[in-house]
Amino acid sequence: MTTEIRSLDPRIITRGREFFSSISGESPSVFNKGWWTGKVMDWAMKNDEFKVQMFRFVDVLPYLNTSESLSRHIEEYFAGDDSNIPDVLKWGATKTKIGGGLIAKVLNKTIRSNIESMARQFIIGQEAKEAVKGIKKLRKDGFTFVLDLLGEATVSEKESDAYRDGYMDVLEAIHKELGKWKPLGGGSGSRDWGHAPMVNVAVKPSAFYSQSKPVDMEGTVEGMISRIEPIYRKVMDMGGFMCIDMEQLKYKDATIELYKRLRTKYPDYENIGLVFQAYLRCTEDDVREFLDWSREKKLPVSIRLVKGAYWDYETVMAKQNGWPVPVWTHKPESDMAYERIAKMILENNDICHFACASHNIRTISAVMELAAELKVPEERYEFQVLYGMAEPVRKGLKNVAKRVRLYCPYGDLLPGMAYLVRRLLENTANESFLKQTFADEADMDRLLENPEETLRRQLEGACITREEESGLPRFNNHPVVDFTLEAERNAFPKSIAKVRAAAGGRVPLFINGQEVVTDDTLDSYNPADPTEIIGTVCQAGTDEVARAVEAASEAYLAWRDVTPEERAEALLKASRYLQDNIHDLCALQVLEVGKQWDQAHADVGEAIDFLEYYAREMIRLGSPRRMGHAPGEMSHLFYQGKGVAAVIAPWNFPLAISVGMVSAAIVSGCPVVYKPAGPSSCVGGKLVDMWKAAGLPDGVFNFCPGRGSVMGDHLVDHPSVSVIAFTGSMEVGLRIQERAAVVQPGQQQCKRVIAEMGGKNATIIDDDADLDEAVLGVLYAAFGFQGQKCSACSRVIVLDSIYDRFVERLTEAAQSVKLGPAEDPANYMGPVVDKAAQENVLRYVGIAEKEGRVLVKRKAPSEFTSKGGCYVPLTIVENITKDDRLAQEEVFGPVLSVMRAKDMDEALDIANSTRFALTGAIYSRSPKHLERAYREFRVGNLYLNKPSVGALVERHAFGGFKMSGVGSKSGGPDYLLQFLDPRLVCENTIRRGFAPIEEDDDWLS
Repeated sequence: MTTEIRSLDPRIITRGREFFSSISGESPSVFNKGWWTGKVMDWAMKNDEFKVQMFRFVDVLPYLNTSESLSRHIEEYFAGDDSNIPDVLKWGATKTKIGGGLIAKVLNKTIRSNIESMARQFIIGQEAKEAVKGIKKLRKDGFTFVLDLLGEATVSEKESDAYRDGYMDVLEAIHKELGKWKPLGGGSGSRDWGHAPMVNVAVKPSAFYSQSKPVDMEGTVEGMISRIEPIYRKVMDMGGFMCIDMEQLKYKDATIELYKRLRTKYPDYENIGLVFQAYLRCTEDDVREFLDWSREKKLPVSIRLVKGAYWDYETVMAKQNGWPVPVWTHKPESDMAYERIAKMILENNDICHFACASHNIRTISAVMELAAELKVPEERYEFQVLYGMAEPVRKGLKNVAKRVRLYCPYGDLLPGMAYLVRRLLENTANESFLKQTFADEADMDRLLENPEETLRRQLEGACITREEESGLPRFNNHPVVDFTLEAERNAFPKSIAKVRAAAGGRVPLFINGQEVVTDDTLDSYNPADPTEIIGTVCQAGTDEVARAVEAASEAYLAWRDVTPEERAEALLKASRYLQDNIHDLCALQVLEVGKQWDQAHADVGEAIDFLEYYAREMIRLGSPRRMGHAPGEMSHLFYQGKGVAAVIAPWNFPLAISVGMVSAAIVSGCPVVYKPAGPSSCVGGKLVDMWKAAGLPDGVFNFCPGRGSVMGDHLVDHPSVSVIAFTGSMEVGLRIQERAAVVQPGQQQCKRVIAEMGGKNATIIDDDADLDEAVLGVLYAAFGFQGQKCSACSRVIVLDSIYDRFVERLTEAAQSVKLGPAEDPANYMGPVVDKAAQENVLRYVGIAEKEGRVLVKRKAPSEFTSKGGCYVPLTIVENITKDDRLAQEEVFGPVLSVMRAKDMDEALDIANSTRFALTGAIYSRSPKHLERAYREFRVGNLYLNKPSVGALVERHAFGGFKMSGVGSKSGGPDYLLQFLDPRLVCENTIRRGFAPIEEDDDWLS
């Protein structure tokens, strides 16, 4: 905390006490226990379990359109005898089935009405006419407004258009009434307080462009501007003010850039503001840079400073993705940051108008005293609070500061529920100022103390513990790429250019530590432009395979006996190589197999995870384990590598799956002969560089790209091969298992086959699913990397009552994404991997047209297809039955079947109706349906309210059953065991009747 603010503390506290005194005895309606809302808030603050269930119920309520559906959800969310549950909900949970009929309908209507009334408390109106009426009432009470249209979750450009039109409609309605309004606070004309525009609107940028994403900064900003600019022009025409809201961190840079472009384009119009969030660690620097930009450009600006509304989301996402937490982790830190940033803004009042948005009386008092100390003119700052919250605070503010603006959400209750849940979470949080003030009745002096003191007190009792580490630190997944960082956005084009400049060279085999060149070669090309050769790859024949197996066999005995710790260290060195070269490896995948930037990064990240995880697993398994506790004998179980491993890898995860299978074998003590897939052989060749960097002995890793028709059977049949690890099609996997079962002359061991063979994955959409999440989740699972993941969603099964709404939103979303080369981050879907894949997918598109009704068939623009790229249409087809070929056969491309189910019974029957069992997903907010899917949706990896793709090492150990494969889950605790032979040695420790006594022996007692 700066000395200047601390020196003002006595004045701040005095002003705060006066503020408290002026509102003594009053309480916000949200905490009034005489009302249903107040009772619910009280219960939520006393019982965390009820709080979670209640807020989840509020979230799903708009989707519950029948008495039966509402009754079922009341029962699922609130059944039980917890005394903290509201009587009306508890009665509903236990009596609706008995009462039935009219009683159930009346009860359900009461509950729905109460919750909708709770939502309306925070929303000024659902329609333009209602909003205008509410604004008139606010102005009559002496408050101005800033209007915010709810519904920021848009999944298609059609929805973004509708969102823009919603603003235009309400602005037109306000415009008609504007001339009738009298200015507030002694103002004149269309100015309140003598200087402030009467009309003030806030816009959430991401809602105006459904394809907003941090990786595509330029496209995102331009997409946002295209719809926001007409609103801004309308606001200017009305002499109003537009504020650009700040949303999740991922949109921050685009939002700031959006503001700068609009402000620069209309330099003579100053009434445009930007929101900054004090809870972000970076905001102080962002505001400083923003003010410097304002001075440099000689363009006055306006800042609305808030604490921030997405603390939980930002914290959870950062931890899930392995990023530094971007928000202050203690509430007082946000309060301290707010005061520092407020001081900075007020010091620049000559070029920056300040909107102080807070309900915290300490914060408000600090801003008032800072403004007085700095002699800031009144017209250079104002105060803002949320509509429907903290009525006493806004009343006290109006009496003291005069200039109070209410932030007024407006729009449908459906998106309004998401806003309501955020407000409820804020109000019931233990550190909420409103909760502490009006519900907990905390000590006034504590509430007004300098937040630096509050933080010190909180940290004093904190217990810092150090986890004892033995060996390696705990495994954590490699961080997901963070495209909010400019360095990441810039790294990809540089690496793509670098890889492209070096492309076209020869890729030799690597056998027994030596490069081997063959006359037979295969060109690997860019699927977006087949004339661009990424590399000319030498092809192994049977002679080269024989040499490679011989080299691996010779290396086996020595490598088998290397300690597990040394073998693990080789994997850790390989991991460091991948981390050091991650962007170049990503760029190679972008060009060779057509992976989008994020998909390529996820692939390399997964390869790193396999190396790190399997290294730790081998150390865990490497220590002999005592078996039994009988006195007089010592039995130890331990493992040794099985022998030579043949690894046959796919092209869809060219580095991750290759590295996963190869590293598992090597760390287990099994030398490898590695055959990459033809279309991704250049990526496969990078394993040579990786293992060189790791310092592997000659013969432990051998790189043998080749034509399956020429050398595949020879590799599988070789008598010296003990393990075959394969990922690919079911047909090839079954052939490998059949051939591996035949004992060849000279073969010393039964062959172990580990085969992951694909899937026909389904996603179920329940009638209460959150469609904002479900539509985007299915879109990503079906068309991410062109649907070429074995985990991709190829069937979406939708319950009848929600079918039309889901299909409409899904098809519009599919019509909105961009198609084109993967090297352009604006493109959502690119070409399939090669000409053969293109032909196969086009064949299935034809089958789709015969078996069902095509809803979407989008082709890439001609500017890309004219180059002969391997593009296929993004295809969505309905009216597919569970017996159709399209519902049974793996397509491995962007063809999605939409299937209708009358209820959950039929949905699960359809989902389980194929011979595959790899991945699946369900979007539902029904606890019982989720529990049922847990039991009955029988796949290897099931995701609840998540896409069916994106498995992570350890967290989502991956693999299926039935015809989806044989073997343990990759990235899981059992995977290495498949490459190991267990051994047991038992020693008789008795000598002449004497046996050593061990510490844990209890047989003598």
